Amino acid sequence: MELRHLRCLVAIVDAGSFTDAAIELGISQAAVSRTLGALEGVLGVRLLHRTSRNVTPTTAGVQVLARARQLLADADNLLREATTGHTRLRIGHAWSAMGRHTTAYQRRWAALHPDIELHLIRTNSPTGGLAEGLCDLAVVRKPFDADRFASAAVGEERRYCALAADDPWATRRAIPLADAATRTVLADRRTGTTTAELWPEGGRPAIEHTRDVDDWLAAIAAGRGIGITPESTAGQYRRDGVVFRPLRHAPPVTVHLIWRRHDPHPATHAAVALLADLYREGRDRGTRRTGQGASVAASRTIRRDPFSSPG
Repeated sequence: MELRHLRCLVAIVDAGSFTDAAIELGISQAAVSRTLGALEGVLGVRLLHRTSRNVTPTTAGVQVLARARQLLADADNLLREATTGHTRLRIGHAWSAMGRHTTAYQRRWAALHPDIELHLIRTNSPTGGLAEGLCDLAVVRKPFDADRFASAAVGEERRYCALAADDPWATRRAIPLADAATRTVLADRRTGTTTAELWPEGGRPAIEHTRDVDDWLAAIAAGRGIGITPESTAGQYRRDGVVFRPLRHAPPVTVHLIWRRHDPHPATHAAVALLADLYREGRDRGTRRTGQGASVAASRTIRRDPFSSPG
Protein backbone atom coordinates (compact mmCIF):
# COMPACT_ATOMS: atom_id res chain seq x y z
CA MET A 1 0.00 0.00 0.00
CA GLU A 2 1.29 3.45 -0.92
CA LEU A 3 0.18 7.00 -0.17
CA ARG A 4 -1.04 7.37 -3.79
CA HIS A 5 -3.58 4.62 -3.13
CA LEU A 6 -4.97 6.50 -0.15
CA ARG A 7 -5.00 9.82 -2.02
CA CYS A 8 -6.95 8.20 -4.81
CA LEU A 9 -9.59 6.86 -2.40
CA VAL A 10 -10.01 10.25 -0.72
CA ALA A 11 -10.19 12.03 -4.10
CA ILE A 12 -12.93 9.70 -5.38
CA VAL A 13 -15.09 10.19 -2.28
CA ASP A 14 -14.54 13.97 -2.11
CA ALA A 15 -15.06 14.51 -5.84
CA GLY A 16 -18.05 12.18 -5.99
CA SER A 17 -17.03 10.34 -9.17
CA PHE A 18 -14.11 8.60 -10.83
CA THR A 19 -14.14 11.17 -13.64
CA ASP A 20 -13.82 14.18 -11.33
CA ALA A 21 -11.22 12.39 -9.20
CA ALA A 22 -9.13 11.77 -12.33
CA ILE A 23 -9.27 15.48 -13.15
CA GLU A 24 -8.24 16.45 -9.63
CA LEU A 25 -5.36 13.95 -9.53
CA GLY A 26 -4.23 14.72 -13.08
CA ILE A 27 -4.41 11.10 -14.23
CA SER A 28 -6.76 9.09 -16.47
CA GLN A 29 -10.05 7.62 -15.28
CA ALA A 30 -8.66 4.16 -16.02
CA ALA A 31 -5.67 4.87 -13.73
CA VAL A 32 -8.06 5.89 -10.96
CA SER A 33 -9.94 2.60 -11.31
CA ARG A 34 -6.70 0.59 -11.32
CA THR A 35 -5.35 2.42 -8.24
CA LEU A 36 -8.53 1.87 -6.25
CA GLY A 37 -8.60 -1.79 -7.32
CA ALA A 38 -5.01 -2.19 -6.14
CA LEU A 39 -5.90 -0.72 -2.73
CA GLU A 40 -8.92 -3.01 -2.38
CA GLY A 41 -6.71 -5.94 -3.34
CA VAL A 42 -4.11 -5.10 -0.69
CA LEU A 43 -6.77 -4.70 2.03
CA GLY A 44 -8.91 -7.60 0.86
CA VAL A 45 -12.17 -5.65 1.20
CA ARG A 46 -14.42 -3.62 -1.05
CA LEU A 47 -14.23 0.09 -0.21
CA LEU A 48 -16.81 1.75 -2.48
CA HIS A 49 -20.30 1.12 -3.78
CA ARG A 50 -20.43 2.26 -7.42
CA THR A 51 -23.53 3.15 -9.36
CA SER A 52 -24.01 5.06 -12.59
CA ARG A 53 -24.86 8.19 -10.62
CA ASN A 54 -22.74 8.20 -7.44
CA VAL A 55 -20.04 6.58 -5.37
CA THR A 56 -20.47 5.86 -1.65
CA PRO A 57 -18.12 4.17 0.87
CA THR A 58 -18.90 0.72 2.19
CA THR A 59 -18.80 0.07 5.93
CA ALA A 60 -15.16 -0.91 5.63
CA GLY A 61 -14.61 2.04 3.31
CA VAL A 62 -15.82 4.51 5.95
CA GLN A 63 -13.23 3.17 8.42
CA VAL A 64 -10.41 3.12 5.88
CA LEU A 65 -11.31 6.59 4.64
CA ALA A 66 -11.06 8.13 8.14
CA ARG A 67 -7.67 6.53 8.72
CA ALA A 68 -6.48 7.51 5.23
CA ARG A 69 -7.25 11.18 5.88
CA GLN A 70 -5.25 11.08 9.10
CA LEU A 71 -2.27 9.34 7.49
CA LEU A 72 -2.25 11.76 4.57
CA ALA A 73 -2.38 14.76 6.92
CA ASP A 74 0.55 13.35 8.92
CA ALA A 75 2.51 12.76 5.72
CA ASP A 76 1.81 16.30 4.52
CA ASN A 77 2.96 17.74 7.86
CA LEU A 78 6.14 15.68 7.70
CA LEU A 79 6.85 16.86 4.17
CA ARG A 80 6.20 20.50 5.07
CA GLU A 81 8.59 20.39 8.04
CA ALA A 82 11.29 18.66 6.02
CA THR A 83 11.11 21.03 3.07
CA THR A 84 10.48 24.40 4.70
CA GLY A 85 12.58 24.11 7.86
CA HIS A 86 10.94 23.19 11.11
CA THR A 87 7.61 24.87 11.71
CA ARG A 88 7.52 23.88 15.38
CA LEU A 89 10.03 24.45 18.17
CA ARG A 90 9.82 22.29 21.29
CA ILE A 91 11.69 23.54 24.36
CA GLY A 92 11.88 21.10 27.25
CA HIS A 93 12.46 21.74 30.93
CA ALA A 94 12.45 19.69 34.12
CA TRP A 95 10.93 22.20 36.54
CA SER A 96 10.22 25.79 35.72
CA ALA A 97 10.86 26.64 32.05
CA MET A 98 12.18 30.24 31.90
CA GLY A 99 10.83 31.16 35.34
CA ARG A 100 9.46 34.69 35.50
CA HIS A 101 10.53 35.19 31.87
CA THR A 102 8.29 32.37 30.58
CA THR A 103 5.27 34.45 29.58
CA ALA A 104 7.39 37.19 28.01
CA TYR A 105 9.34 34.55 26.07
CA GLN A 106 6.16 32.98 24.68
CA ARG A 107 4.68 36.34 23.65
CA ARG A 108 7.84 37.69 22.07
CA TRP A 109 8.46 34.44 20.22
CA ALA A 110 4.95 34.52 18.73
CA ALA A 111 5.49 38.12 17.60
CA LEU A 112 8.98 37.57 16.18
CA HIS A 113 8.51 34.09 14.68
CA PRO A 114 4.83 33.60 13.79
CA ASP A 115 5.69 30.76 11.38
CA ILE A 116 7.35 28.64 14.10
CA GLU A 117 4.97 27.35 16.76
CA LEU A 118 6.52 27.23 20.23
CA HIS A 119 5.77 24.34 22.59
CA LEU A 120 7.06 24.16 26.19
CA ILE A 121 7.33 20.59 27.46
CA ARG A 122 7.93 19.64 31.12
CA THR A 123 9.65 16.28 31.54
CA ASN A 124 11.19 14.92 34.74
CA SER A 125 14.51 14.30 33.04
CA PRO A 126 17.98 15.76 33.77
CA THR A 127 18.06 17.06 30.18
CA GLY A 128 14.45 18.26 30.13
CA GLY A 129 13.53 15.55 27.63
CA LEU A 130 16.30 16.31 25.13
CA ALA A 131 18.10 12.98 25.58
CA GLU A 132 14.77 11.19 25.18
CA GLY A 133 14.02 12.97 21.89
CA LEU A 134 10.99 14.79 23.31
CA CYS A 135 12.21 18.31 22.46
CA ASP A 136 14.55 20.29 20.21
CA LEU A 137 16.19 22.37 22.94
CA ALA A 138 16.02 22.27 26.72
CA VAL A 139 16.44 24.71 29.59
CA VAL A 140 18.73 23.16 32.21
CA ARG A 141 20.12 24.41 35.49
CA LYS A 142 22.36 21.50 36.48
CA PRO A 143 25.44 19.83 34.93
CA PHE A 144 24.98 18.01 31.62
CA ASP A 145 27.05 15.98 29.14
CA ALA A 146 28.95 18.69 27.25
CA ASP A 147 30.36 16.13 24.80
CA ARG A 148 26.91 15.05 23.72
CA PHE A 149 25.09 18.39 23.82
CA ALA A 150 26.02 21.87 22.62
CA SER A 151 24.97 24.70 24.91
CA ALA A 152 24.81 28.41 25.60
CA ALA A 153 24.68 30.08 29.02
CA VAL A 154 21.81 32.56 28.87
CA GLY A 155 21.69 33.90 32.42
CA GLU A 156 22.01 33.39 36.15
CA GLU A 157 19.46 33.01 38.93
CA ARG A 158 19.90 33.54 42.63
CA ARG A 159 18.89 30.75 44.98
CA TYR A 160 15.82 30.82 47.20
CA CYS A 161 14.78 28.88 50.29
CA ALA A 162 11.31 27.31 50.14
CA LEU A 163 9.50 26.98 53.47
CA ALA A 164 6.13 25.97 54.82
CA ALA A 165 4.01 29.09 55.28
CA ASP A 166 3.77 28.42 59.03
CA ASP A 167 7.48 27.70 59.44
CA PRO A 168 9.12 29.94 62.09
CA TRP A 169 11.63 31.08 59.44
CA ALA A 170 8.83 32.30 57.15
CA THR A 171 8.89 35.67 58.92
CA ARG A 172 12.52 36.23 57.93
CA ARG A 173 13.40 38.42 54.96
CA ALA A 174 16.27 36.10 53.93
CA ILE A 175 17.85 32.81 55.03
CA PRO A 176 21.64 32.40 55.37
CA LEU A 177 23.07 29.32 53.65
CA ALA A 178 24.74 28.22 56.90
CA ASP A 179 21.40 28.29 58.72
CA ALA A 180 19.81 26.07 56.08
CA ALA A 181 22.38 23.38 56.92
CA THR A 182 20.72 22.93 60.33
CA ARG A 183 17.47 21.73 58.70
CA THR A 184 16.44 18.74 56.61
CA VAL A 185 16.74 19.81 52.98
CA LEU A 186 14.36 18.28 50.44
CA ALA A 187 15.90 17.72 47.00
CA ASP A 188 15.09 16.01 43.71
CA ARG A 189 18.04 13.70 43.07
CA ARG A 190 17.21 13.33 39.36
CA THR A 191 16.49 16.86 38.18
CA GLY A 192 17.07 19.23 41.10
CA THR A 193 19.94 21.70 41.43
CA THR A 194 20.64 21.20 45.14
CA THR A 195 23.20 18.70 46.45
CA ALA A 196 25.14 18.39 49.70
CA GLU A 197 28.17 19.90 47.91
CA LEU A 198 26.49 23.32 48.16
CA TRP A 199 27.76 23.41 51.76
CA PRO A 200 31.34 22.93 53.00
CA GLU A 201 32.31 19.48 54.20
CA GLY A 202 31.55 19.09 57.87
CA GLY A 203 28.66 21.55 57.72
CA ARG A 204 26.25 19.78 55.44
CA PRO A 205 22.54 19.20 56.12
CA ALA A 206 20.54 16.01 56.11
CA ILE A 207 19.01 15.58 52.66
CA GLU A 208 15.73 13.81 51.89
CA HIS A 209 15.00 13.05 48.26
CA THR A 210 11.70 13.69 46.48
CA ARG A 211 10.45 12.49 43.08
CA ASP A 212 9.60 15.71 41.20
CA VAL A 213 8.63 19.34 41.70
CA ASP A 214 5.06 18.55 42.75
CA ASP A 215 6.22 16.01 45.33
CA TRP A 216 8.86 18.51 46.50
CA LEU A 217 6.32 21.30 47.01
CA ALA A 218 3.88 18.99 48.79
CA ALA A 219 6.59 17.82 51.20
CA ILE A 220 7.61 21.41 51.99
CA ALA A 221 4.01 22.49 52.58
CA ALA A 222 3.63 19.55 54.97
CA GLY A 223 6.63 20.75 56.99
CA ARG A 224 8.87 17.74 56.27
CA GLY A 225 11.79 20.04 55.51
CA ILE A 226 12.93 23.05 53.51
CA GLY A 227 13.95 23.35 49.88
CA ILE A 228 16.74 25.21 48.08
CA THR A 229 15.92 26.18 44.51
CA PRO A 230 16.68 28.70 41.73
CA GLU A 231 14.67 31.90 41.47
CA SER A 232 12.73 30.47 38.53
CA THR A 233 10.94 27.99 40.78
CA ALA A 234 9.84 30.78 43.10
CA GLY A 235 8.42 32.67 40.13
CA GLN A 236 6.74 29.71 38.43
CA TYR A 237 5.28 27.78 41.37
CA ARG A 238 3.24 30.03 43.62
CA ARG A 239 1.42 27.58 45.88
CA ASP A 240 -0.68 27.86 49.01
CA GLY A 241 1.26 26.68 52.04
CA VAL A 242 4.72 27.44 50.58
CA VAL A 243 6.73 30.67 50.77
CA PHE A 244 10.07 31.56 49.20
CA ARG A 245 12.82 33.64 50.82
CA PRO A 246 16.17 34.68 49.27
CA LEU A 247 19.09 32.45 50.26
CA ARG A 248 22.09 34.51 51.33
CA HIS A 249 25.76 33.61 50.79
CA ALA A 250 24.95 31.00 48.12
CA PRO A 251 26.38 30.93 44.57
CA PRO A 252 23.91 31.64 41.74
CA VAL A 253 22.63 28.97 39.37
CA THR A 254 23.67 29.25 35.72
CA VAL A 255 20.86 28.73 33.20
CA HIS A 256 21.77 26.97 29.94
CA LEU A 257 19.94 26.18 26.74
CA ILE A 258 21.22 22.87 25.36
CA TRP A 259 20.63 21.06 22.06
CA ARG A 260 21.88 18.02 20.17
CA ARG A 261 25.33 18.89 18.92
CA HIS A 262 25.01 17.23 15.50
CA ASP A 263 21.35 17.99 14.82
CA PRO A 264 20.43 21.55 15.86
CA HIS A 265 17.01 22.99 15.13
CA PRO A 266 17.18 25.81 12.53
CA ALA A 267 15.72 28.24 15.10
CA THR A 268 18.28 27.42 17.81
CA HIS A 269 20.20 30.69 17.46
CA ALA A 270 17.01 32.75 17.66
CA ALA A 271 15.81 30.82 20.72
CA VAL A 272 19.09 31.37 22.55
CA ALA A 273 19.27 35.07 21.66
CA LEU A 274 15.74 35.79 22.88
CA LEU A 275 16.20 34.08 26.24
CA ALA A 276 19.59 35.75 26.79
CA ASP A 277 17.98 39.13 26.05
CA LEU A 278 15.27 38.53 28.66
CA TYR A 279 17.75 37.55 31.35
CA ARG A 280 19.93 40.55 30.52
CA GLU A 281 16.95 42.92 30.67
CA GLY A 282 15.95 41.47 34.03
CA ARG A 283 19.47 41.92 35.34
CA ASP A 284 19.62 45.50 34.08
CA ARG A 285 16.30 46.36 35.74
CA GLY A 286 17.57 44.92 39.01
CA THR A 287 20.76 46.95 38.75
CA ARG A 288 18.79 50.15 38.13
CA ARG A 289 16.53 49.48 41.11
CA THR A 290 19.56 48.82 43.32
CA GLY A 291 21.18 52.04 42.13
CA GLN A 292 18.02 54.05 42.70
CA GLY A 293 17.66 52.55 46.18
CA ALA A 294 21.24 53.49 47.02
CA SER A 295 20.65 57.05 45.79
CA VAL A 296 17.51 57.42 47.91
CA ALA A 297 19.30 56.05 50.97
CA ALA A 298 22.21 58.44 50.42
CA SER A 299 19.89 61.45 50.06
CA ARG A 300 18.11 60.50 53.28
CA THR A 301 21.45 60.23 55.05
CA ILE A 302 22.40 63.72 53.86
CA ARG A 303 19.11 65.24 55.00
CA ARG A 304 19.46 63.62 58.42
CA ASP A 305 23.05 64.79 58.92
CA PRO A 306 22.85 67.74 61.37
CA PHE A 307 26.29 68.94 60.27
CA SER A 308 25.50 69.19 56.60
CA SER A 309 25.30 72.70 55.22
CA PRO A 310 21.95 74.02 53.94
CA GLY A 311 21.40 73.65 50.19
